[in-house]
Amino acid sequence: AKSLTEQIEQGIAFHSSRGRTAEYYIAYLQSGTNTHADIHKLRDIYFEVVSHPEISGLIVGTRPDCIDEEKLDYFAELAERKYVIIEYGVESCYDSTLKRINRGHDFATAERAIKLTAERGIHCGAHFILGLPGESDEMLIEQVEKINSLPLTTIKFHQLQLFKDTPMAREYDLHPEEFRFWTVEEYIELFVEIVRRLRPDIVIERFAGEAPPRYHHLEGWGLVRNETLLMMLDKELERKNVHQGDIFNIFAPKFQ
Repeated sequence: AKSLTEQIEQGIAFHSSRGRTAEYYIAYLQSGTNTHADIHKLRDIYFEVVSHPEISGLIVGTRPDCIDEEKLDYFAELAERKYVIIEYGVESCYDSTLKRINRGHDFATAERAIKLTAERGIHCGAHFILGLPGESDEMLIEQVEKINSLPLTTIKFHQLQLFKDTPMAREYDLHPEEFRFWTVEEYIELFVEIVRRLRPDIVIERFAGEAPPRYHHLEGWGLVRNETLLMMLDKELERKNVHQGDIFNIFAPKFQ
């Protein structure tokens, strides 16, 4: 019910009390599919956002099958004046998984969207879910090679979480043997191996997610916060004396 300008003003008011030295902000259009509209409507929407005097850039969350060259040309124009990053929900590099979860696009669609975005000089991010049905730890480690081949600026990972009253929760109740959930320690161990293989210039913006326990179909990780998970990851990297990309050159060629 609120206009974009009202939402921006409220967001700035909230965050300015936490980051008192901030002078500029990046508007994040996160939920939904923020390119799924006619180009003329999109121009009106984004003009309102970038016209705000305290907004220095945009993060646009969308799907790889809801972008085209005309829209990307528009974002390239914006990127000449503002910081712009388009963040695609890829979720998995495996077509069998994407079909299984009814994602509605294949990995080739994601590859095309990301490459067309980067070709225009627009920063590009991708989101992946770790632990989707049918994917083993070995598959999750092996898919890093495909991720490295993409011209990504940033990346976000989440562990699979089952929420109440969803199709996947009902599927779990029928076939729990097809799902695999890690303990916190197991997930950290797996993610260390992913980090070691990940191209060192990709910025990892997130490696796990959290939601209030009341939404979970299963017990989940309880009240473990992202800050705690980050500390655990740092300690494990230090304990093993490893870092992002330390076996990247062995694992895959650098993206050109």
